[in-house]
Amino acid sequence: MITASQKRKENIAEYLLYMWQIEDIIRANGLDIDKIKHNIIDKYPDLSDSQRREMTEWYESLIDMMRREGVEKSGHLQLNKNTIIQLVDLHQALLKDPQFQDYSAEFYRALPYIVELRSKAGENKSGEIETCFNALYGMLMLRLQGKEITPQTADAIKQISRFIALLAHNFKLDEADQLFKNKS
Repeated sequence: MITASQKRKENIAEYLLYMWQIEDIIRANGLDIDKIKHNIIDKYPDLSDSQRREMTEWYESLIDMMRREGVEKSGHLQLNKNTIIQLVDLHQALLKDPQFQDYSAEFYRALPYIVELRSKAGENKSGEIETCFNALYGMLMLRLQGKEITPQTADAIKQISRFIALLAHNFKLDEADQLFKNKS
């Protein structure tokens, strides 16, 4: 909750990946708040009683949303889907605007990797931005599991990471009304 809020302000990409991880943590704990208290919240010994209560309420609200939205087993909460939608909207605006040629160039450098990943997705095809996040999240999971990463995968992730970092930077500027300030 505290981490999510901080990440949301600082880096939208890190926030989204963090929230996807929280969804998986909730699933791994069977959407059971008692297990989450034991396995996660209790691991923070320096929390005050009010912080512990806030964290518990945050997890409870996410569990409730996951149940109401039918994403107990897989999928993403609408609030996370909305973040993707915001990023897609910004991405499209940046591609259309000639003042963001560096952004477009970075996207087109990542595009072959995105196309390749989408071709491997079978029937579960996502848009370009979500495909990038799926790749980054998949890499995070591979690293957490200590699995080997091929040089080709590492190259793809490196390029996708650069592209998403630029999108996240532009998102932060846009939220501060500093991105399109030179436009008349």
